[in-house]
Amino acid sequence: MAAVLVTGIGELTTNDAELGKLRNAALVLDGGRVAWVGAAADAPDADESVDVDGRAVLPGWVDSHTHLVFAGDRTAEFGARMSGQPYAAGGIAVTVDATRAASDAKLAAGLRKHVDEAVSQGTTYIETKTGYGLTVADELRSAVLAGQYADEVTFLGAHLVPPGAKADEYVDLVCGPMLDAVAPHVSWADVFCETGAFDEDQSRTVLTAAGKKGLGLRVHGNQLGPGPGVRLAVEVGAASVDHCTYLTPADVAALADSDTVATLLPACDLSTRQPLPEVRALLDAGVTVALASNCNPGSSYTSSMAFCVTTAVLQMRMTVEEAVRAATLGGAQALRRDDVGVLRPGSRADVHVLDAPSTTHLAYRPGVPLTWAVWRAGVRQR
Repeated sequence: MAAVLVTGIGELTTNDAELGKLRNAALVLDGGRVAWVGAAADAPDADESVDVDGRAVLPGWVDSHTHLVFAGDRTAEFGARMSGQPYAAGGIAVTVDATRAASDAKLAAGLRKHVDEAVSQGTTYIETKTGYGLTVADELRSAVLAGQYADEVTFLGAHLVPPGAKADEYVDLVCGPMLDAVAPHVSWADVFCETGAFDEDQSRTVLTAAGKKGLGLRVHGNQLGPGPGVRLAVEVGAASVDHCTYLTPADVAALADSDTVATLLPACDLSTRQPLPEVRALLDAGVTVALASNCNPGSSYTSSMAFCVTTAVLQMRMTVEEAVRAATLGGAQALRRDDVGVLRPGSRADVHVLDAPSTTHLAYRPGVPLTWAVWRAGVRQR
């Protein structure tokens, strides 16, 4: 892999506390890592040089919450919601049926399509989940397929109790044979702790079993109303609790006193006609916040992290700097990574170049595709 000098950077967002935001800057990418960062005038020689002519450069988006192993279509459900019907988690069962019926080749093609789509828009590090199989065999094949395309894979056998199954018996399956089969192929375990899915005790049982297997923990929580998700995530030391649409002051305080990241999914809230999270309360309390796409066929069918950033700025009252940080470094922290979401010597060479002079244009020009170039682990993608 040739060393590449990226020079002529008008604005460089590093997310590094010491480097900060640089003007008239340059980067050297070598061996899939960032080898050098500094003023363009001081840049060392490299095998190749790319002049970005005053454009803004930032770390690639870190999308820490997606559901990309699926088949089928839920446009009818979306249309019904837009006509006023409330979102219900039970719609997941529609995707489960389609996913079970799909071939490995069809699921792999969908995965590849959605990952490529995300990368073309500047996403360079992607987490995705199982959860549309809900049998031992289907969860296992979802995990194996996901590992071929995503950077991080999460086991979400506890996504929904399958129709006709008894909840406690299904939890036993998730914590026993299903977890045994899937654990070698994943890094994380998640649970949908919500009315209509799994209650607090069931969720705790799943997370405890996964923790004993050495998996990192995540929680879907507080999406459809106030509930125990945040409290449980903090209790078990989960890396993140995702959605956080309905938070009490006690939830915010608990997050502030923990290392658990609050991952917000604004595209999902718009699609399900839920209120957007009160992010200012989280930030003012010192909570680490991530933004993620929640790309899935039912409640958030978008891979655009730029859309999430724009929404966070224009509708959630985050600053551009806060939103960009949450969609890069925040996502990395939700995955407990220190080598992505940041541009400094030694970090992964995940680079996003905007066809704009500053990141402010992400919100200043909403809906305009601004990705000009992308390097993922040092390999140029576009």
